Amino acid sequence: MKLFNCQACGQLLYFENRVCERCGHPLGYLPDDDRMHALEAEDGAWHALGAPEHLYKFCANADLDACNWLIPAGHEETLCAACRHNRTIPDVSAPDSLVRWRKIELAKHRLFYTLIKLRLPLVNRVDDPETGLAFDFLEDPPDSAVMTGHDNGLITLALTEADDAEREVRRTRLHEPYRTLLGHFRHEVGHYYWDRLVRDEGRLDACRAVFGDEREDYGAALQRHYDQGAPAGWQQTYISAYATSHPWEDFAETWAHYLHIVDTLETARAFGIRVRPAQDRTGDLSTQVDFDPYRHGTIGAMVDAWLPIAFAVNNINRSMGQTDVYPFILTEAVIAKLGFIHDLIGADRTASPLS
Repeated sequence: MKLFNCQACGQLLYFENRVCERCGHPLGYLPDDDRMHALEAEDGAWHALGAPEHLYKFCANADLDACNWLIPAGHEETLCAACRHNRTIPDVSAPDSLVRWRKIELAKHRLFYTLIKLRLPLVNRVDDPETGLAFDFLEDPPDSAVMTGHDNGLITLALTEADDAEREVRRTRLHEPYRTLLGHFRHEVGHYYWDRLVRDEGRLDACRAVFGDEREDYGAALQRHYDQGAPAGWQQTYISAYATSHPWEDFAETWAHYLHIVDTLETARAFGIRVRPAQDRTGDLSTQVDFDPYRHGTIGAMVDAWLPIAFAVNNINRSMGQTDVYPFILTEAVIAKLGFIHDLIGADRTASPLS
């Protein structure tokens, strides 16, 4: 994630900011130009200081403090490029549900920031009722639980995943080293892009050569995974234990980690982070991100920059008594899978992801 500046006073801004803490200007993010704009009211709309030729309005979900994205004032849409993919949201009249939904939207908007910058195709259910990307954020019904997952473009996320305590219980029960809302989104959208970029674009053979044959019975594979766990030595060829369960899950897990790496590298670049350990005599743990990870040429260079940062941040976390931010190992086999994702995304960047 990049950093932003207030166009009125120069204050450093973050992606989720709604108001500049220094000068008080309202703020809105415009995905069309990837900028956070300071705003001034004009004729019932908003004048953006960084884009004076147009007037804008906020996404309707801004009224619920769940979005800070902008839309052209004359646009018929009332929802922004991220929120118009929502199919079902929770009961916002219930305070606990509203708080959880806001957390979900924070993570989802970060997902869309990345998808848009990668210029990936984004089609909603209005334009494609059968396979467009859509989200159901659902509360658990009595005596049962909502299952988070993907089905032909529809991503379902259990509202309870926004409860930090409950999510930690689930992480522990499933023996997962990492479980976050953003991680859920990045994983599930990987299934969506497998459909769009692999199946629909005739890349099945190439994908099978890397991840295996997805025609293996999915339900039986998952049941075997839950009954028996990951096979011995899985760490040499998979990014996570769950990735071993089925080729679809291997692809989705690898996709999610590619998005992790791209976004964190952009953050490191924005902060000018440089890693140069005094005890590193080989230079293997030294790095500075001096490139745009959204437009970089090779997965090898990205991983070479990422690993020292992950090592440093993991150790900073340990100094605070926290677990590792990135508790995963990138072997050569895993890097090759990341390379497939990198090349797949590079081959399928569209002229206008918001169309």
